[in-house]
Amino acid sequence: MAVPVAAIAKAAAAILSDERARKAVGWTVAAILSPVILIIVVICALCSGTADHNSAAVELSFHGGVISSQVPPEYRQYIEDMRESFTGLDGAVSEITPMIEDGSLDDTRMKAIFYALFFGSENLRMDGGDYRNFADCFVRYEERTRTVTDADGNESEETYTVAIPITDLGTVYANLESALGRTITPDDQANAQRVYILALYGSAAGAGGGSGLPPGVEMGEGTFADLMAEATKYIGFPYVWGGSTPATSFDCSGFVCWVYTQSGVYNLPRITATGIYNQCAIVPKAEAMPGDLIFFTRTYATTKPVSHVGIYVGGGQMLHCGSPIGYANIESNYWREHFYAIGRLPQ
Repeated sequence: MAVPVAAIAKAAAAILSDERARKAVGWTVAAILSPVILIIVVICALCSGTADHNSAAVELSFHGGVISSQVPPEYRQYIEDMRESFTGLDGAVSEITPMIEDGSLDDTRMKAIFYALFFGSENLRMDGGDYRNFADCFVRYEERTRTVTDADGNESEETYTVAIPITDLGTVYANLESALGRTITPDDQANAQRVYILALYGSAAGAGGGSGLPPGVEMGEGTFADLMAEATKYIGFPYVWGGSTPATSFDCSGFVCWVYTQSGVYNLPRITATGIYNQCAIVPKAEAMPGDLIFFTRTYATTKPVSHVGIYVGGGQMLHCGSPIGYANIESNYWREHFYAIGRLPQ
């Protein structure tokens, strides 16, 4: 039997006119919809693992914690796979570490790259040898000799193997491409950098949630995540003298001015590397923070003291307009020889 529309309207009006009835209806609707809303929120938060590297998924993978029962099984499995893989990488690092005489492996960097390459992979299963092969891409091995003395006081020479950590990311990625038999794209590398910053600094590096720097260090109205999101769009772009936009490509100062301005971190109209340097407060190299600028001298023939500028991204790396735009190890012989200063733009 059909119910007249007028009768339905009259009943609805009666319910809505009564405060207790309105509250009852409201709580009923909330009870019905809240699980659905929660699941949608969780899916949106976690399913972006290989694209946006959501901070919640990174936090759970790198630092542990309870995975909500509302998380869909497939996403729970992705996080658990990462945790298991990180344990395997820890084992590989523990095997290599006693062979290192100088420096150390950046295991957070290693895991960030692994996460960027494999988060969301179906049936991710590796054995100890696979993890060791992956970790080996971050070191080079060298045979050395040393003098040893036996119990009777007799000396002899012995050969031993030393692991030397590789600090140049370009070399690491080339090693990984060879070991994995796959191309590691600029997007992969950019994603790995975002994961690295999130793993180190947590939600402070999330979009819209701080600067990506340790607590108390600000970067203007933008964020370090915003800065990297803009800067990494142009990895692989060629160096073009005088270039200052994506349409023309960039030179070093054009790249920095474009990225800082477009990301909202700092309004930096097109000027030279020296002009950028003149706007900065100079800080000790040991106190350099991600988002600072790093300046170099005598990289080409010029009468000005500053000839090149890049963006310091942490871990001894900068992102700069080389040839092409990409990451570089600031501790390599070339960049150490030409280092000039670390600059921090006004807040």
